[in-house]
Amino acid sequence: MHRKNTATLLVTCPDRKGLVAGISEFLYGHNANILHADQHQDGVLFLMRIEWDLEDFDIGMSEFRHHFEPIARKFDMQWRIADSDSKKRMAIFVSRYDHCLVDLLYRHNSGEFDCDIPLILGNHPDAEPIARFHGIPFHLAPVSPEKKIDAESRQLALLREHGIDFIVLARYMQVLSGDFVSKYADRIVNIHHSFLPAFHGAKPYHRAFERGVKLIGATAHYVTDILDEGPIIEQDVIRISHRDALEDLIQKGRDLEKIVLSRAVRWHLENRVLVYGNKTVVFD
Repeated sequence: MHRKNTATLLVTCPDRKGLVAGISEFLYGHNANILHADQHQDGVLFLMRIEWDLEDFDIGMSEFRHHFEPIARKFDMQWRIADSDSKKRMAIFVSRYDHCLVDLLYRHNSGEFDCDIPLILGNHPDAEPIARFHGIPFHLAPVSPEKKIDAESRQLALLREHGIDFIVLARYMQVLSGDFVSKYADRIVNIHHSFLPAFHGAKPYHRAFERGVKLIGATAHYVTDILDEGPIIEQDVIRISHRDALEDLIQKGRDLEKIVLSRAVRWHLENRVLVYGNKTVVFD
C-alpha cells in the first residue's frame, strides 16, 4: 500500500470568526499544501479536520506544538495532530465469535488498515488458531466475576508492554470496568449487534426476533463506563421479514457487524472521528 506523507489536525473549540482563516494562514505560512479540510458547527461549538502534505512543510512534528500553541490559546482550542509516519498500534479483544476478528485481520493483511496489530487478547482460547495463522501473538486472559480485577490488570499490563494506542472489541462478550475504560477514553471501539439505542445489552437478536421487527442493525461506538451508551461512530441496517428465523437474523446480522466495525476502525485510523459530549463527527 502506498504510504502518504501527510499530517492531520483535529480541532474542537468555541465557534467564532476567524477560526478557519487563522488555521489556514498558519499552515500556508509554513508552506503546507492543504489536501483536505472539513468543518462542522454544532450550536456554539466548532469542529474541524484538516490534512496537509508534509513534503515542503517547514515545521517538524516535534516542533509543531511550540509553533501552533499561540493560535490554540487564542481560540481556546482542544486539538491533536497525527502524521502518517506514526502507525497506530491496535489490540483486538475477542471471545468465541470470530467473524469480526477474521474480517479485521483480512483487511489488515490486504493493506486496508494501515496499522500494527501486536497482539490479540481473548477470554476464551477459541481464536488462538486464527491468531497463529496470521502470525500475531495470542494472549489468553480468562475473566470470571471473582477475578475480574486481576484479569483486567493483566490485560492492561500487556497493553502497556506493547504500546497499544487503541483497542477494538471484536464481539468481546465482557463488560469492561470503568477504571479500564478511563485509561483508554475514546480509544476503545466496540461493535454491538443492534441498532442502538434499540435492544442494548445481551441477546439483541433474540429480542428483535421476539418483537417482530422488520429491520435489524449493528452499531460501532466508543466504549464508556455506561453499557452501550458510548458515542456512536457508525451504524447500518438490513431488512428482514416474517420468513426469517432467529438463525437467519443472526447470520444476516453478523455480515452487517463486520462491515460496520471495519468502517469505524478505518475512520479511527484515518483520524476522521471527533468526539464531543456523547456524539461524534465523522469527517469525509
